[in-house]
Amino acid sequence: MKRSPPTPAAPLGGVEGALSPAAAAALLEEAADLLVVYLDFPAALRTCERAARSLSAGGLAGEPADAFLEVKCSLCVVGIQALAEMDRWQEVLAWVLQYYQVPEKLPPKVLELCLLLYSKMQDPGAVLGAARAWLRDPDNRGLPECPALAELHLQRVLLPLGHLSEAEELVGSAAFSEQQRLDALQAIRTARHQQRRRPAGSEGDQQLSQEGTSHKLLSLLMLLRRLCASVVSRFASLPFKKSLLATLVLCLLLLRFDPGWLSCSTESGGLCFLLSTSAPSSTEWCSLWPQSSTTCIRAARP
Repeated sequence: MKRSPPTPAAPLGGVEGALSPAAAAALLEEAADLLVVYLDFPAALRTCERAARSLSAGGLAGEPADAFLEVKCSLCVVGIQALAEMDRWQEVLAWVLQYYQVPEKLPPKVLELCLLLYSKMQDPGAVLGAARAWLRDPDNRGLPECPALAELHLQRVLLPLGHLSEAEELVGSAAFSEQQRLDALQAIRTARHQQRRRPAGSEGDQQLSQEGTSHKLLSLLMLLRRLCASVVSRFASLPFKKSLLATLVLCLLLLRFDPGWLSCSTESGGLCFLLSTSAPSSTEWCSLWPQSSTTCIRAARP
């Protein structure tokens, strides 16, 4: 029997419209439960928005700003998946910018998810301006995540769009390692060679691309649901399940959007290894997911 969604928590800050770190974490937990356990995606999104609006306003006076940054980023991760589940992935970038105002202020993980999502859905142009602004910001260039994001932007956005001159400029300005630089330049040369030989895409190619986008979205959502259901069933009895839930959702999103992320990630490698090695078989997936999804699962098969 499907459980009823939890009753929305009352404000816990003592001040209308402001949240303490504990209250923000409670709303994050509630949003994650609504997303993963109850599959109530609109309610999960509303909970994220309620918490993110308060955190964007600065929270309670006297609280350190850093105390809210991680929770705010995690709220955005949950909100991104909720939008994708409702087939509203086109709104993701505009939605996160409500709470960070300008692209330069986006957390690296949120920008990474945007790059992966829009490129996966074959709409890299939608995130081109935001990624360009973020990478050109002097404060962001000193972040340890900057080289990886620059490489992702080059491979998933600039090259597919045919912006080869900008790609070469990025290689010259980003803090790439020597091997990254050589690989990037080789990819640019290959793309330029293919661009010279390939005529403009036909109408049939564009229609095929649109059909492929719909199929990819359906496959993405069904796999994300099954992965999340499996994780919840494995960790439901453990006391630290709540604190890990947002991190697990983020790892699952990254693994699905970019399978190569697992091999190049060093910070989350251990966690993702546990997820990948303990994942159920395809038969077990079916037993973990509601029977009402059988039709969608069949439709998602190639």
